[in-house]
Amino acid sequence: MRIRNAEPHELDRLASLWHSGWQDAHARILPAGLARHRTLHSFRQRLQEHIADVRVAGEPGAPLGFAMLAPDELYQLYVHADARGSGVAAELIADAETQLARRGTATAWLACAIGNERAARFYEKHGWQRVGTMVSRLPTPDGEFPLEVWRYEKVLRR
Repeated sequence: MRIRNAEPHELDRLASLWHSGWQDAHARILPAGLARHRTLHSFRQRLQEHIADVRVAGEPGAPLGFAMLAPDELYQLYVHADARGSGVAAELIADAETQLARRGTATAWLACAIGNERAARFYEKHGWQRVGTMVSRLPTPDGEFPLEVWRYEKVLRR
């Protein structure tokens, strides 16, 4: 499967994919105070702000999943429910690692919601190591929302 840069015309589909994935993975384990801010509109807005850092699996206009990168972080990784177990997530994480290494990142990191066991198993299967917890300061319209998360790291370059 080809992993490619996101295209602006895909924002609505990507936002819908992210919103559904977030609801599936996080709505039951994260505080309601955060969940009320995780609307379809908020996901679209965040994608639009970071479109240059979004990599997509699937044909243009029909994304199966995406990864969003920050300078040294795998910031988001979501796969459409119908594509789970198909290898899409493995290809996205491998591409994200390659992209981060090309940027010069020696050790990449990601935050995983405490209790998201499915994601934790996936990251560990792909060589990421849980190094502890940290407080992630998540932006919301009401200001930052502090959330304790698991921190994972992976050495990309020695």
